[in-house]
Amino acid sequence: MSIAPVAIGPLTLGASAPLLFIGGPCVIESPSHALDLGREIQAIARRVGVPYVFKASFDKANRTSIASFRGPGLTEGLRTLERVKAELGCPILTDIHEAAQAAPVAAVADVLQIPAFLSRQTDLLVAAAQTGKVVNVKKGQFLAPLDMKHPIAKVRESGNPRVFVTERGYTFGYHNLVVDMRAFPLIRSLGVPVVFDVTHSLQLPGAGDGVTAGQAEFIEPLASAGVAAGVDGVFMEVHEEPSRAKSDGQNALRLDRLEGILTRLAALHAVPHPVRPTSVGA
Repeated sequence: MSIAPVAIGPLTLGASAPLLFIGGPCVIESPSHALDLGREIQAIARRVGVPYVFKASFDKANRTSIASFRGPGLTEGLRTLERVKAELGCPILTDIHEAAQAAPVAAVADVLQIPAFLSRQTDLLVAAAQTGKVVNVKKGQFLAPLDMKHPIAKVRESGNPRVFVTERGYTFGYHNLVVDMRAFPLIRSLGVPVVFDVTHSLQLPGAGDGVTAGQAEFIEPLASAGVAAGVDGVFMEVHEEPSRAKSDGQNALRLDRLEGILTRLAALHAVPHPVRPTSVGA
């Protein structure tokens, strides 16, 4: 099956397009923080020559502890994302957790993201699809790569062909996630672009006694392996000081490391991929 490239605003994900970078803070910490960090990331992406989509969540509905910071909520969060989009001029990606959020979020965001834990929720997938916006379905930590044909079909059969899949690791024993590099060609064989969420794949869910721990020291080798395996885009959570981040700080990339890593990834993506199959076993 051929890959259907996806237009995200003026950008293209998939086919022969440049490596797409999706990044930002895990959660909106404040309007000024989102805007300032987005501006810094955008400047780095431009220097490297990588197209950029800003990502931040207005609500982290699946935090480990009820006491964890969740974000500003829908109304304030969308106000912040709208400002980031207006001032930076880049596409916006954010996640939704309930079908009722799809329409208001679609008024601002270019990409509606379905969280991994919700990747089989039919009503959520259909509501996102019916907005006409691009839908990014994160592969559940409990799903094999080819199982994603069903969430993809739910989006497409709701009248929206603009869908891609993001790999973010598979549950493997207590607190660990692993990424099988075979997943990328397998997902691409379903006819959609594939993005690699590197930083979430380095989570140690629940290992921090009420918070998610992580292994940010492995971001560069894991990202390099994924790009070498033929992904269409890379997703990373970035923070200027991860130790102060209000969500997922232990697996976030330090801002001052971003330019070097993106430069390496862009160079890897530019290498011809003799094995970037559109059908398994081809």
